[in-house]
Amino acid sequence: MSDGHDDRARGFAAFPARKGGRVRGRSWWSRAWAESMEDGWPEEEPLKKGRTVARSGRLGPLTVGPGRVAAQVHDGADEPYTVVLGLPELAEEQWDALWERTADRPTETEALLAGELPPDLLEAAEDARVGLLPGYGELEPDCGCGEPDHPCAHAVALGYQFSWLLDEEPQLLLLVRGRDWPTALEELKSALLLRAMSQGAEDDDPVTGDAEDVGVAGDAEDVGAGTDPAGRPGAAPTAGPVSAGTPADEAYARPAVPLPALPPLPAPPEDGTVPVTGIEADPLKRLVADAAVRARDLLAYILGAAGEPLRPLGRWQDTVRIAATHPDPRVPARLRDSCDRPQELDRAVEAWRWGGAAGLTVLEEAWQPGGPDVTRARAALSTGWEDEELPEIAVCDNRWTLSSRGLQLRYGRDGRWYPYRERSGTWWPAGPPAHDPVLALTDLLGG
Repeated sequence: MSDGHDDRARGFAAFPARKGGRVRGRSWWSRAWAESMEDGWPEEEPLKKGRTVARSGRLGPLTVGPGRVAAQVHDGADEPYTVVLGLPELAEEQWDALWERTADRPTETEALLAGELPPDLLEAAEDARVGLLPGYGELEPDCGCGEPDHPCAHAVALGYQFSWLLDEEPQLLLLVRGRDWPTALEELKSALLLRAMSQGAEDDDPVTGDAEDVGVAGDAEDVGAGTDPAGRPGAAPTAGPVSAGTPADEAYARPAVPLPALPPLPAPPEDGTVPVTGIEADPLKRLVADAAVRARDLLAYILGAAGEPLRPLGRWQDTVRIAATHPDPRVPARLRDSCDRPQELDRAVEAWRWGGAAGLTVLEEAWQPGGPDVTRARAALSTGWEDEELPEIAVCDNRWTLSSRGLQLRYGRDGRWYPYRERSGTWWPAGPPAHDPVLALTDLLGG
């Protein structure tokens, strides 16, 4: 069981009291978790008591981390006590086996890369002999209530409430087993990329390929002038037909036909300064390099090594991107002089450098996050500091402002928190985004 101090642990607001109704969650993963828990704890009386406690609202905010789920219990005693559910973390080789089996399943892989946790992932886990849901005897309850029942009602209640969290974020199941969501995706992408590279090497191997694939031919027409025995252009031609059984040294020892003369070079510009095409060489080189980078990113997405497809950029976005990523320090000044929004470019460049296209969107767009996102953020911030130390925060749309400190957090549609700092009455991007608002705010306060 984890010691509870893992940086990947996340906090969630306490569930309010509920009146009756089903205690199991709505989603497939939620119901599967509850069924696995009930199979491991088959006695009905503790389960019945646990369902009552789960609905009572007596459990405080939940903390979910590798190997554990924990909460405080408020039952009228002088001090609350802690209830913990421990679940063994998967070993490294188990995670490797899971992602290898998942890479065999295009549908499940596509769903994971899209941010979903498909139910059929359980089949891939079974193929890899890996348990995602708790097996018999794996859930280990630990509670300070002192009740003799094993498990006690508070541990059962915590198990049901964790299933409610899976309704909104089933990826927490991977976190309890030892992998946060970004790490899990990176490992899956690595498995996909390695598989694509190994398959490409097999396709290019002339030993395993067919004779037709490697260009071995039976007569002179298949080889032709200006090719080597494998049909590659530019090598010395042979003087006669080469059969599949001809040794390479014998084939290359045959007389070669002379190559044609090279065409003359184009004449230089008359004044020696203006390019023949009318296009300066420096921008053209940069455009070629930029096209190569974007082609690489597109290939990475096709091979499964990138989470999202490339999206076309508008003129303003592309201007910001070039200014932010171009190695020549003169480029931002040139773009500032020629773009439609010169006063905004420097701040937009700073946003792109910290967060890419998503960072630029956060700079320019205000929106209203959903209630659960706001609740989780408040819970995380409230548990990150003592009450007297937590700065006063004003919330407007997706922007959480500490006016007294000149600091601000902006919540992006990608689920990350972007730090901002006030400069002369204007909010400027101030650092890399973080999934945890506590970490983002701590970095700002420390800065």
